Amino acid sequence: MCLAVPGRIVSVAGDTASVDFHGNRMEICTLLTPEASTDDWVLVHAGFAITVIDEAAARETWSYLEAAGTTDSADSEDVHGYRHGPAH
Repeated sequence: MCLAVPGRIVSVAGDTASVDFHGNRMEICTLLTPEASTDDWVLVHAGFAITVIDEAAARETWSYLEAAGTTDSADSEDVHGYRHGPAH
């Protein structure tokens, strides 16, 4: 199963964008969503924005992720060993 996570675009530079995921920022590719612009919400999978969505849908998805207990790891390591959250 694949999971796409909603994020809000903070800035766009060419075919890349900085996206905010509840306080975590990531650079993503926007080649699949050339219409995406600053302040748009996008679904991101494997580093690519795959579609533009509205804010209500984004917030609803985050509420499901929170209910599933998947969003409390902002200050932990992911499966690749990358550190998220503030440095200690």
